[in-house]
Amino acid sequence: MIRSAVEYDLPELLAIYNHYVRETPITFDLEEISLEARRTWFKQFGTEGRHQLLVAEVDGRIIGYAHSTAFRPKPAYQRSVETTLYLLPVHQGAGKGSALLSALLERLRAAKTHRAYAIITLPNEASVRLHAKLGYQPLMTLSEVGHKFGRYWDTQWMECRL
Repeated sequence: MIRSAVEYDLPELLAIYNHYVRETPITFDLEEISLEARRTWFKQFGTEGRHQLLVAEVDGRIIGYAHSTAFRPKPAYQRSVETTLYLLPVHQGAGKGSALLSALLERLRAAKTHRAYAIITLPNEASVRLHAKLGYQPLMTLSEVGHKFGRYWDTQWMECRL
């Protein structure tokens, strides 16, 4: 089941996200995020419009989430968003991420969003393939743009024309 997130979901979403903070370079956060900080973060989302947060559930448990946020803060960017997807590792590769991101893209189309951008830490062939399957095209690679776990990481920027 895919649905809009509610504040009650935050502890589960936080557990998923903090796994990626601790264990992977996927996010460039270096320290785990607090529940209080996530409550503040949650306030940017609505159930309609360009900034949404969706969760995927299996047997009543959240297994992942996708969201869209402002691409850049200046007003001329308002019709563009950045999309993000996180799944519990055990659910990767089973089509759940594709379903979740597809649902988000449909909502973004309904909200008359012009472009969606994904910024993917490399290497992450599975994420690049998933985004390409859903219509994202590669734009550029920024080399060594982030530093985590004692090394530099590249990011692949991808664009979906909605």
